[in-house]
Amino acid sequence: MLGAGAAAAAARPPPSSDRHRRSRKYYEYTECSFLYFTCLLLILIAQVTAAVLIYIQRDPLKHEMSVIIRGLIVNYTGQNKTTEHAWDFVQRTMKCCGWTGPGNWSENTLIKNSTQNLYSCSCRNDTIPGTDVKEFGLCEHLSAQPPVFQMGCINSVEKWLLDNCGIILGICVGVAVVELLGMILSMCLCKSVVQEDYTKVPKY
Repeated sequence: MLGAGAAAAAARPPPSSDRHRRSRKYYEYTECSFLYFTCLLLILIAQVTAAVLIYIQRDPLKHEMSVIIRGLIVNYTGQNKTTEHAWDFVQRTMKCCGWTGPGNWSENTLIKNSTQNLYSCSCRNDTIPGTDVKEFGLCEHLSAQPPVFQMGCINSVEKWLLDNCGIILGICVGVAVVELLGMILSMCLCKSVVQEDYTKVPKY
């Protein structure tokens, strides 16, 4: 009996070892919770900062976007580039042509240097009778004026943003709420770990 008791006592982990494991586990929980909280906080701060900067710098951003779109139109070739297909999609779905108007396409390098009367295929006004044309690239027209939409895409884009402002704002608020809930959850988890009663550790 004495031998068995001595063997059990020898096999039993020392109290200091058990406390060390629990202490290490405690620090792992708190570090993970703090890291999660910090990441969410940084993301939220970045989103708020970006929103404020976009609002404050909206006029310079609008000008910069105009420069980018005009450059895209000038260098447009219709050679299956992602940016060109994206712009064709905008013109086709929003029923617009150019950035400020169809006159922007007169600055296109291929159109200026061509002996044919070319226009952007995605600009075609489908309410005007005529043969079907492809949805991207440059097409030829035989009439005096190209059969295109007369409204520039800048107005269509602004109208789309205004019409969908509520949806965009709702999505942003929803994402922010989820992030805040995650931060609160991590704080509660960290607090519960801190308040854990370590007096229940067996003493030997």
